[in-house]
Amino acid sequence: MRLEGKTAIVTGGASGFGAGIAQKFVAEGARVMIADINGDAAANLAAQLGDRAQPQQVDVADRASVQSMAETAIRDFGGLDILVNNAGVTHLPTPLEDVSEQDFDRVFNVNMKSVYLTARALVPHMKSRKTGAILNVASTAGLSPRPNLNWYNASKGWMITATKTMAVELAPSGIRVNAICPVAGETPLLKSFMGEDTPEIRAKFLSTIPLGRFSTPEDMANAACFLCSDEAGMVTGTALEVDGGRCI
Repeated sequence: MRLEGKTAIVTGGASGFGAGIAQKFVAEGARVMIADINGDAAANLAAQLGDRAQPQQVDVADRASVQSMAETAIRDFGGLDILVNNAGVTHLPTPLEDVSEQDFDRVFNVNMKSVYLTARALVPHMKSRKTGAILNVASTAGLSPRPNLNWYNASKGWMITATKTMAVELAPSGIRVNAICPVAGETPLLKSFMGEDTPEIRAKFLSTIPLGRFSTPEDMANAACFLCSDEAGMVTGTALEVDGGRCI
């Protein structure tokens, strides 16, 4: 029960890594808002996880929607301890000059602007309490980019830099900020990363991961639980590679 008494928001919490993180946080004693653009999926997962989970439909790229999410969490929980910026999208593998402006804007808004919007909505609350933990779900793509996932790679590199500068600025207020960097995993984004899902392409991806498997929601959840718990009280500004050795 490492998160007993804690409250948390997990964006993109209805599927993939976010769902794994939400499940782990509830199991460790936290009250969790499962915030997702798919409100039905968020409600279904919350129902499975019990009375310590509640759903919230949110568009993380929209200021008013994020503000409503923040106000609801603070009102219903009585305060917020943990924010996990997990929501993310990618574009299909494409030469950088051929990615459409629409796809670029979507990656920018969901992967980058959302971190700015949640900070605007929730950092003042955390500062007023002199405590808080923010976790940004970045990617090994931000550290060791793969060809043709260019603007997705760049968005995750941005997130890692944002994590470090947030950590430096917010440390005097008692707020820790960290990131985790998964390799590709069994999530709804996997097919988009690969372009198509075939045994041959999976084998090619796995050949670049020394431990020989994809990241799982459980892998991300365990790392997230540690970084957001009091056990990591001296850890801030890190981008933890949870990638089976991919970045070595």
